[in-house]
Amino acid sequence: MRKVFVNEPVLNGNEKKYINECIETNWISFEGPFVKRFEEGMAALTHRKYGVAVSNGSVAIDTAIIALEIGEGDEVIMPDFTIMSCAAPIVRVGAKPILIDADPFTWNMKVDDIEAKITNKTKAIMVVHIYGLPVDMDPVFALAKKYNLAIIEDAAEMHGQTYKGRPCGSLGTISTFSFYPNKHITSGEGGMVVTDDEHLAERCQLTRNLFFSPKKRYVHEELGYNFRMTNLQAAIGCAQLERIDETIVKKRHIGHLYNELLKDVEGLQKPVDKTDYADNIYWVYGIVLNDSIKIDAEEFMKRLGAEGIGCRGFFWGMHEQPIFKKMGLFEGEQYPNSERLARRGFYIPSGLNLTDDDQKYVVKKLKKVLSKV
Repeated sequence: MRKVFVNEPVLNGNEKKYINECIETNWISFEGPFVKRFEEGMAALTHRKYGVAVSNGSVAIDTAIIALEIGEGDEVIMPDFTIMSCAAPIVRVGAKPILIDADPFTWNMKVDDIEAKITNKTKAIMVVHIYGLPVDMDPVFALAKKYNLAIIEDAAEMHGQTYKGRPCGSLGTISTFSFYPNKHITSGEGGMVVTDDEHLAERCQLTRNLFFSPKKRYVHEELGYNFRMTNLQAAIGCAQLERIDETIVKKRHIGHLYNELLKDVEGLQKPVDKTDYADNIYWVYGIVLNDSIKIDAEEFMKRLGAEGIGCRGFFWGMHEQPIFKKMGLFEGEQYPNSERLARRGFYIPSGLNLTDDDQKYVVKKLKKVLSKV
């Protein structure tokens, strides 16, 4: 049976050359030259002063939270509809996530709901750009200024995307990226924190390296972590970064071709192609099943899987996470849009290795499953 995977990275640039350079020079650790080169490259991409490379995108958020000195009793406003990596660092430092429901069309947080949840305990707003469209940031900027709040921008899915011409990753007090294999830039694992604030950059650098004192290595003023990126990871990241422009062109081509192939197909909510602040970058091509479809996303994906089509479900809201329920968080809270997206949403193959013929095959099988439900 022909199979089309949900994502396959493309590694046909300078990845092998740079990896060989690491091996030939024996620089495979964090202290190798590609780490700094990758940091400088991501800072340049996002028009930032500082880039701090870390071991993955999840700990990039931990690092940002620690750098901002968010802690016990603080509150951070964030979307309910996102990945666990966004909420867990807040909870780990003793702070409380304050959740915002998703917009049913863009799938980002409903920015109009934020102000009502700001209290004297609020320390930051975390924005998470979801699946291809950035959050509408102007209202967030206004609230941050009005209430003197930090903005944590999770741009993990937005390498190369812009908001009103400004790079995603430049929009927060501190911003984070992931380089997981399904991202536009991958290093296998890996993450990055970017900022214009020298003090925050220094705290990020210390946090990722066990908080070794700059004056005396084995003296520690705080408890840090080993969040270091290796030179090997950074070498792959540098090669990927060199091709970001063509990657974005390919991603948008994938999105637009799916739009064309699915334009007359009923029963599906497709991604918003553009807003007045951004064109969709189509990190993934998400679909939400209309209520007329009598099976949920899990069953639909199962049937597509039987046809050889790889799929992945949407995020499951933070307020419904079993671990948070055990901790007594979010009791009685409901976020209907997030709940519906979790149960009715999934994405189809969207990786850079996808061909036009692959997409036509995916849509053919999708229509087959639709015809039976």
